[in-house]
Amino acid sequence: MTTRNYHHGNLRAALIEAGLAALETSDQAELSLRAIARDVGVSANAAYRHFANKDDLLGALAAEGFRRFAAKQAEATRDGAASRQARSAAAKAYVSFAQAHPALFRLMFSRFLYASSSEDLKEAASAAFQGLLQASAQHAGVPVESEKALLMALANWSMVHGLSHLMLDGQLALFNMAMDKLIDGVIDLPGPLPQVT
Repeated sequence: MTTRNYHHGNLRAALIEAGLAALETSDQAELSLRAIARDVGVSANAAYRHFANKDDLLGALAAEGFRRFAAKQAEATRDGAASRQARSAAAKAYVSFAQAHPALFRLMFSRFLYASSSEDLKEAASAAFQGLLQASAQHAGVPVESEKALLMALANWSMVHGLSHLMLDGQLALFNMAMDKLIDGVIDLPGPLPQVT
């Protein structure tokens, strides 16, 4: 494709979409801002007007990933976060997102998040965690600002994040158990994670 002048209402959004699509077939190390610009049909200079460098693009991709991730979590718990079914649905949505978008998921939760100077990325990541915190507080029946809500949110996050990475790395294939059955089984286990009151 030859580069051309780009006359689009939102080149930044088009570059982000192309970057997300590129992450579906490669990882962040292989991503190139010049290649993304070429995919969209613009010059590298046009892309650099929106992203100073590759890290700037990666920050925007991760931020959009968090927004989409948070939307999936909200959709899973729209009928109320306190029920076992809602917690199961949220856990399945978390793991499913990781399975569907492994490179994006790894980018979102990599050290890049904490090293990035992108306020948009930090806000998107924080908003995603706030959804988990609110759901955990509702389930525990405690104020969202309480330490108990935070600890429960961290316990829930650790469980689903750990399961996501174990699945991505193929560590659970040995047990030959379907994802839904595995998640439901872990959630139903007695102990502090699902039973915090």
